[in-house]
Amino acid sequence: MKKYVILTLNFYLLSFSGPIFTNILDNLILEPGFNISIYADNLDSPRQMVEGKNGVIFVGERNGRILALRDMDNNGQVDSKIVIADGLTYSTGVSLFDGDLYFSEISQIWKIEDIDTWIANYSVNSKLPEKILVIDNLPEDKWHGWKWLKHDQDGSLYFNVGAPCNICLSENPQFASILKYKDGDLTYVANGVRNSVGFDFHPTSNKLYFTDNGRDWLGDDSPSCELNRLDFEGQFFGYPFKHASDVIDPEFGGINPGYDFVDPILELGAHVAPTGVSFYDGEMFPKKMVNNLFIALHGSWNRTEKVGYKLIRVEIDEEGNVLSSSDFVSGWLRDEKVSGRPSAPVMKSDGSLLLSDDKANVIYRITYK
Repeated sequence: MKKYVILTLNFYLLSFSGPIFTNILDNLILEPGFNISIYADNLDSPRQMVEGKNGVIFVGERNGRILALRDMDNNGQVDSKIVIADGLTYSTGVSLFDGDLYFSEISQIWKIEDIDTWIANYSVNSKLPEKILVIDNLPEDKWHGWKWLKHDQDGSLYFNVGAPCNICLSENPQFASILKYKDGDLTYVANGVRNSVGFDFHPTSNKLYFTDNGRDWLGDDSPSCELNRLDFEGQFFGYPFKHASDVIDPEFGGINPGYDFVDPILELGAHVAPTGVSFYDGEMFPKKMVNNLFIALHGSWNRTEKVGYKLIRVEIDEEGNVLSSSDFVSGWLRDEKVSGRPSAPVMKSDGSLLLSDDKANVIYRITYK
């Protein structure tokens, strides 16, 4: 693939030539009426994305950088990339609130204030913007330590702390939970959550919907990964005592933790590894897809036959329950060979859907004809 590089501090042009991406796109299967293209390439393990002003997309690269991507001629392809932060540890999560960009490491969360103004004034001679430490007392365990970030309407910052193991009980209550941060205070929102790497708020009910990765080494088909709905703060979702709807853990299932377990609203399948999620409330897609939830299934790593490697669409009724789920984009897995691993979707302000892929190291753009 050709790359046209300007050797400056933190900027270079991107190109989209080369047969590798043509082969990937040709193998993908979408719902009828939809198109998929390469929005950005030459990335380094991209994960969560969020949109700022003027269509700028901020993305966390798991290998240490936060980037700003710009489509300056509005042709559906990124033509500039700006490094916002560098030298981070598992920098996967990004969120915007009140003009400030928040991003994560394993044990820390940072912010850059008024990021849109910095982008507007950016030049090739600009230094990296000042990052301000927001939270610095999170566990340092890298196993399930990468973060997903999301602000609610009131400015509370939600994030996950995964279990530091496949299956275990930890004395640190932060593990296996989703927390929220506001004005210096941490609140436990959901407990018994093994490893959620994706959650979003329903556009009308504002309830939190989140995925959870099921434990390993109970066979190819058990237990299922989960989609959950939080109805009130403090609910307990089973880990490590119970998994999915009815799988009692062989090691910890005999312990009575004193909690009522909340079952998932949808079982996604064993080992599919759900990561990013995004509700759709735009105008480009058909009306039947408004308030649908899109979930990236990152794909299995220890199953006899691989599963996952797709983007699914989940239809939810007015009461917040699942009506159906179906493949929206698939084809990254063919004959046990993997060409990409979808990691996180996000709806863009123009109604298109972006999807990061941390194996092919690209971001796709999905549009409706």
